[in-house]
Amino acid sequence: MKHIISIIILLSSAIVFAQNEFHVFPLDGKTIAGTPNGNGSIDNPWDLQTALSQSPEYVNGGDTIWIHEGVYNGRFMSLIRSSNSKFITVSAFKDDTVILDGNVSTEGKYVLEVKGGKVIFRNFEVTYLGDFPRLYSDKNIRGANGINHISGECKFQNLKIYNIPGLGFGSWKSTGGSVIEDCIIYNNGIIGKKRGFGEGMYVQNHSDNTRIIRNNIIFNNYYKGVEIWSASSGQNKEFVKNITLSGNVIFNNGIPSGRHQGNVIIASNDRESVNIAKHIKVENNVLYHNVDFIKNNKLGDASSLLLGFIKQALVEDITVTDNVIIGQNNAFSILHAKSVLFKNNTVYTGYVHFDRSTLPGLESQLIQMDHNNYFSKRGVPFRISKHKDYTLKDWQNTFKIDTHSSAGALKDFEINSVLKVSPLHTKPSHFNVVLLEKNGNDVEVNFSDYNIEEGMTYKIYDIENRNKVVKSGKITKTLKVSFPMNLTNFEKPLHNTLAIKSADNFGVFRIEFEKSEKKSFFKRLFGWLF
Repeated sequence: MKHIISIIILLSSAIVFAQNEFHVFPLDGKTIAGTPNGNGSIDNPWDLQTALSQSPEYVNGGDTIWIHEGVYNGRFMSLIRSSNSKFITVSAFKDDTVILDGNVSTEGKYVLEVKGGKVIFRNFEVTYLGDFPRLYSDKNIRGANGINHISGECKFQNLKIYNIPGLGFGSWKSTGGSVIEDCIIYNNGIIGKKRGFGEGMYVQNHSDNTRIIRNNIIFNNYYKGVEIWSASSGQNKEFVKNITLSGNVIFNNGIPSGRHQGNVIIASNDRESVNIAKHIKVENNVLYHNVDFIKNNKLGDASSLLLGFIKQALVEDITVTDNVIIGQNNAFSILHAKSVLFKNNTVYTGYVHFDRSTLPGLESQLIQMDHNNYFSKRGVPFRISKHKDYTLKDWQNTFKIDTHSSAGALKDFEINSVLKVSPLHTKPSHFNVVLLEKNGNDVEVNFSDYNIEEGMTYKIYDIENRNKVVKSGKITKTLKVSFPMNLTNFEKPLHNTLAIKSADNFGVFRIEFEKSEKKSFFKRLFGWLF
């Protein structure tokens, strides 16, 4: 009898957690069209909004919604949620190109708004196609944001978010525990009267569950790259906390609007001193603005990492480790901070900037700095505004920090040309590769540590010209691949004349490895038949 009961329980569990597959096609599909009246089968598929509106009784954790090839015109809202321990997956079908095009006449403010929970969104594009204005003053402007994540723990993987006339990706305070990874976010925003608008990513978190932002490439957005931030005051709650920014490449944000903007800001504007940015980690990222390593004395204003915004909201427990931070006069600034750990970073800047509000943290050693390499335009790299500039020796003696750090002139800047090789979490045979070669020479990358085998084929894409293969081949027994620097072609933001490509010295690539198909003797002999 006990065995029978056990079998019944197992069968019941299998039914509860059965993995179903559903299918979506465009409303105007040429061969197969999705409809609101479908049942989600391959023969009777849904349209996208119908699929994203299903209840857990029909689509639940463990199920997959496959979006098939095509352009999906509209503004969409996802309400699906899992009621069990598994995630629902919403993904492009196989290698299909799936594009959500928000350039439509509608009241919706987002191309994709997400209000559900325990959903994985994977392998599709979010954009605007065709004609649309990018000037805020244009009476015909029809702005929108790309993804607006309102609530629920979700995962966003290998998405491409670009040419949105507004914010690329917003993930807000009620979305703790979520993961954003392997995405490419670029060319988003509009031009206002005095500056650009539209960050690549804007992130908050009210939960004690850490949200993770990792291995993304974020560049050429009209305003800042990533804002871990709140502009509001008097909310009487904390929602800029428990965030990890790890392994990302964030560069040249602001350029499409005509001036550099911050690649990353971590702060809040709460003048009531309640909503403090805290418990945030910045680990192993590359933050870069265009610099000329040959004429390196001519620096403008280009921030790559800024901590703190006002003295009423000193950031707390911020960990910044193992990053490459390259910019211009103010590449790295700790403006308003109570406690920071800054360790094992390389910084290229005019000065390392501090505000006087950081003095208590420096004097109490709540701001800790060590094992860093600083390159600055003068022999006094540390500047506390309206207070004093310090040489490295004075800095060490005064505050007992940076004991094992070094400081040099900009002309002496040296770094390994291979800044980062990162396999995608979603596709381990695909890699983000970040290179910096001061003279723009090609760079050889060794893949012997990454489970790559002799004979595998590869394709290399320049991230700034993502749809064009710049090099292909078959890897030899050395497991080394030479990457071409000094490339000139790039994908400009639609309807923009100001954007420029990154400097010749910097390159971000996606390399995709595939195993060569081994043909049988029969296929080799009679291959002409196949």
